[in-house]
Amino acid sequence: MPDSAEIVTIIGRVAASIGWTLISVLIFYGGQRLYDYLDPIDYRAEIKKGNVAAGIQMAAVTIALAAIVIMAVAT
Repeated sequence: MPDSAEIVTIIGRVAASIGWTLISVLIFYGGQRLYDYLDPIDYRAEIKKGNVAAGIQMAAVTIALAAIVIMAVAT
């Protein structure tokens, strides 16, 4: 049976994980919105029309943003 100090430590780590997850999602969302604002092409509309190149571009941007967020949170 864990003692109260271990339980507090576990709860603190879970809370920190949830907090960093929320921060990561917000940073990722902000980066995606910033990219949409800076680039005049409506990629979502192009993807709906079947433009494969637009889909590849959005995938590349998503992967790059994810890498940036991971490195920002990991440091």
